[in-house]
Amino acid sequence: MATGFFRVPTPVNEPVKSYAPGSPEKEELLRTYRELKSKELDVPMYIGGDRVYTDNKQPMLQPHDHQHILGHFNEGDASHVEQAINAALAAREEWVNMHWEHRASIFLKAAELLAGPWRAKLNAATMLGQSKNAYQAEIDSACELVDFLRFNVQYMTEIYQMQPESSPGVWNRMEHRPLEGFVFALTPFNFTAIAGNLPSAVALMGNVVVWKPAHTQIYAAHMIMELFKEAGLPDGVINLIYVDGPTTGDVIFNHADFSGIHFTGSTGVFQNIWKTIGNNIHKYKTYPRIVGETGGKDFILAHKSANAKALATAISRGAFEFQGQKCSAASRAYIPSNLWEEVKAYVQEDLKSFKMGPPEDFSNFINAVIDEKSFDKIARYIDNAKESNEIEVIAGGNYDKSKGYFIEPTVLLSHNPTYITMCEEIFGPVITIYVYDADNFEDTVELVNSTSPYGLTGAIFSQDRYVIEYATRKLNDAAGNFYINDKPTGAVVGQQPFGGSRASGTNDKAGSMLNLLRWVSARSIKETFVPPVDYRYPFLGEDK
Repeated sequence: MATGFFRVPTPVNEPVKSYAPGSPEKEELLRTYRELKSKELDVPMYIGGDRVYTDNKQPMLQPHDHQHILGHFNEGDASHVEQAINAALAAREEWVNMHWEHRASIFLKAAELLAGPWRAKLNAATMLGQSKNAYQAEIDSACELVDFLRFNVQYMTEIYQMQPESSPGVWNRMEHRPLEGFVFALTPFNFTAIAGNLPSAVALMGNVVVWKPAHTQIYAAHMIMELFKEAGLPDGVINLIYVDGPTTGDVIFNHADFSGIHFTGSTGVFQNIWKTIGNNIHKYKTYPRIVGETGGKDFILAHKSANAKALATAISRGAFEFQGQKCSAASRAYIPSNLWEEVKAYVQEDLKSFKMGPPEDFSNFINAVIDEKSFDKIARYIDNAKESNEIEVIAGGNYDKSKGYFIEPTVLLSHNPTYITMCEEIFGPVITIYVYDADNFEDTVELVNSTSPYGLTGAIFSQDRYVIEYATRKLNDAAGNFYINDKPTGAVVGQQPFGGSRASGTNDKAGSMLNLLRWVSARSIKETFVPPVDYRYPFLGEDK
């Protein structure tokens, strides 16, 4: 796509490596994994041109082996948040004035480094710090982040090409300016790609950033920062800090130069942030951009015409890949009575074949949940279900945190369509199934639409096109990403832009131009080449 005199490389989705037995990528990944595991890192904050170390060292643990310390990160305080803001603002003028193709080159170089020499390192870091198996790490920290970096450059050029019409004697043009001030990127533990995209998408458009990752993702986050620095990112453009949330928020959301937040995390945190910004709105130079994706209670709805085996596979994969810790993970399913026994048998057969353990054993499909807090929360849901007369545990239900935070993939059968696990986000390897009368599909569609406050992802399984059309229309607001005869996870950059509404966020679609448009402020410029020299219009003339 030409912009000015330049044409950027046409982006294509990064191919996923197989990591099959005997493959060179498997050997390289295992070697890198073991090398990283054998070291203890001292991870600094990155503020301006400095790597900042403090006396407050916090351990980074493996979720699947919480006695093994990967290293320590240097936790900061309010003074470091101030320093990061000041460093960002100091870097802003040069970064804003850097011509777009040089900004693009930095992130395109980062993509090439990640696709090549950095691939095994970032994948291994994600496996170690977030307990992802090799495939889940590959599609996240390698392929998806590479895709974000490449496609965002393409979207940037398309935005810059959005220019107005000009009438004779006039040249109209549009500048897509960076926001005035700094942007705060607050990123989650579950996707390394999200941790890399939220600050880099903002920076690509000429903004400066203060980035705070989840503490349980810092191990991989600092490697992303090293990757960006190797790609040539100037000091101060993205500043990476490790400060607790309330302290960080107290500084950032009271600062006059705060101009936006790029967020992925919990609904409660996001709503509190929005409320805080609203209360402080009079303090800011500009109205801040608020962009957030917060989670979901994602559904699979099956019609009596559905293929039972495909449906069961969607449940096994959609609910339990990465231990159900995807915002898009299937956590409630509605199965017609005519298919239930067949689907149940297939799902139970799948779960019996699942192996669970550390990610260095490539035969393990299931690994650990992220930390003890998450483990305890999920275990409480399972324990309460075991005690309820409205629920049957038909698979899994066991857990053990003696070595790692391991929870068996658990399938609950609910006799109450509004039981708590049908409504609340659990963020773990638990799915609740409700079996409905196969001839009562329309009422079940309404049940799906009204049960949860979220609207992130959902899927319909059917072989009847009229049914598919009906469900797609009736569930219009129930899912920002809607899947037909497929699991509700696995959105690909450039193919399925991701995001939802309702309690799931602002639906600004990461992986598309729509997201990048939030990080610019347009200025219209009109230039008249031969301006008029007389105020009089023709209608003022006298009739002869």
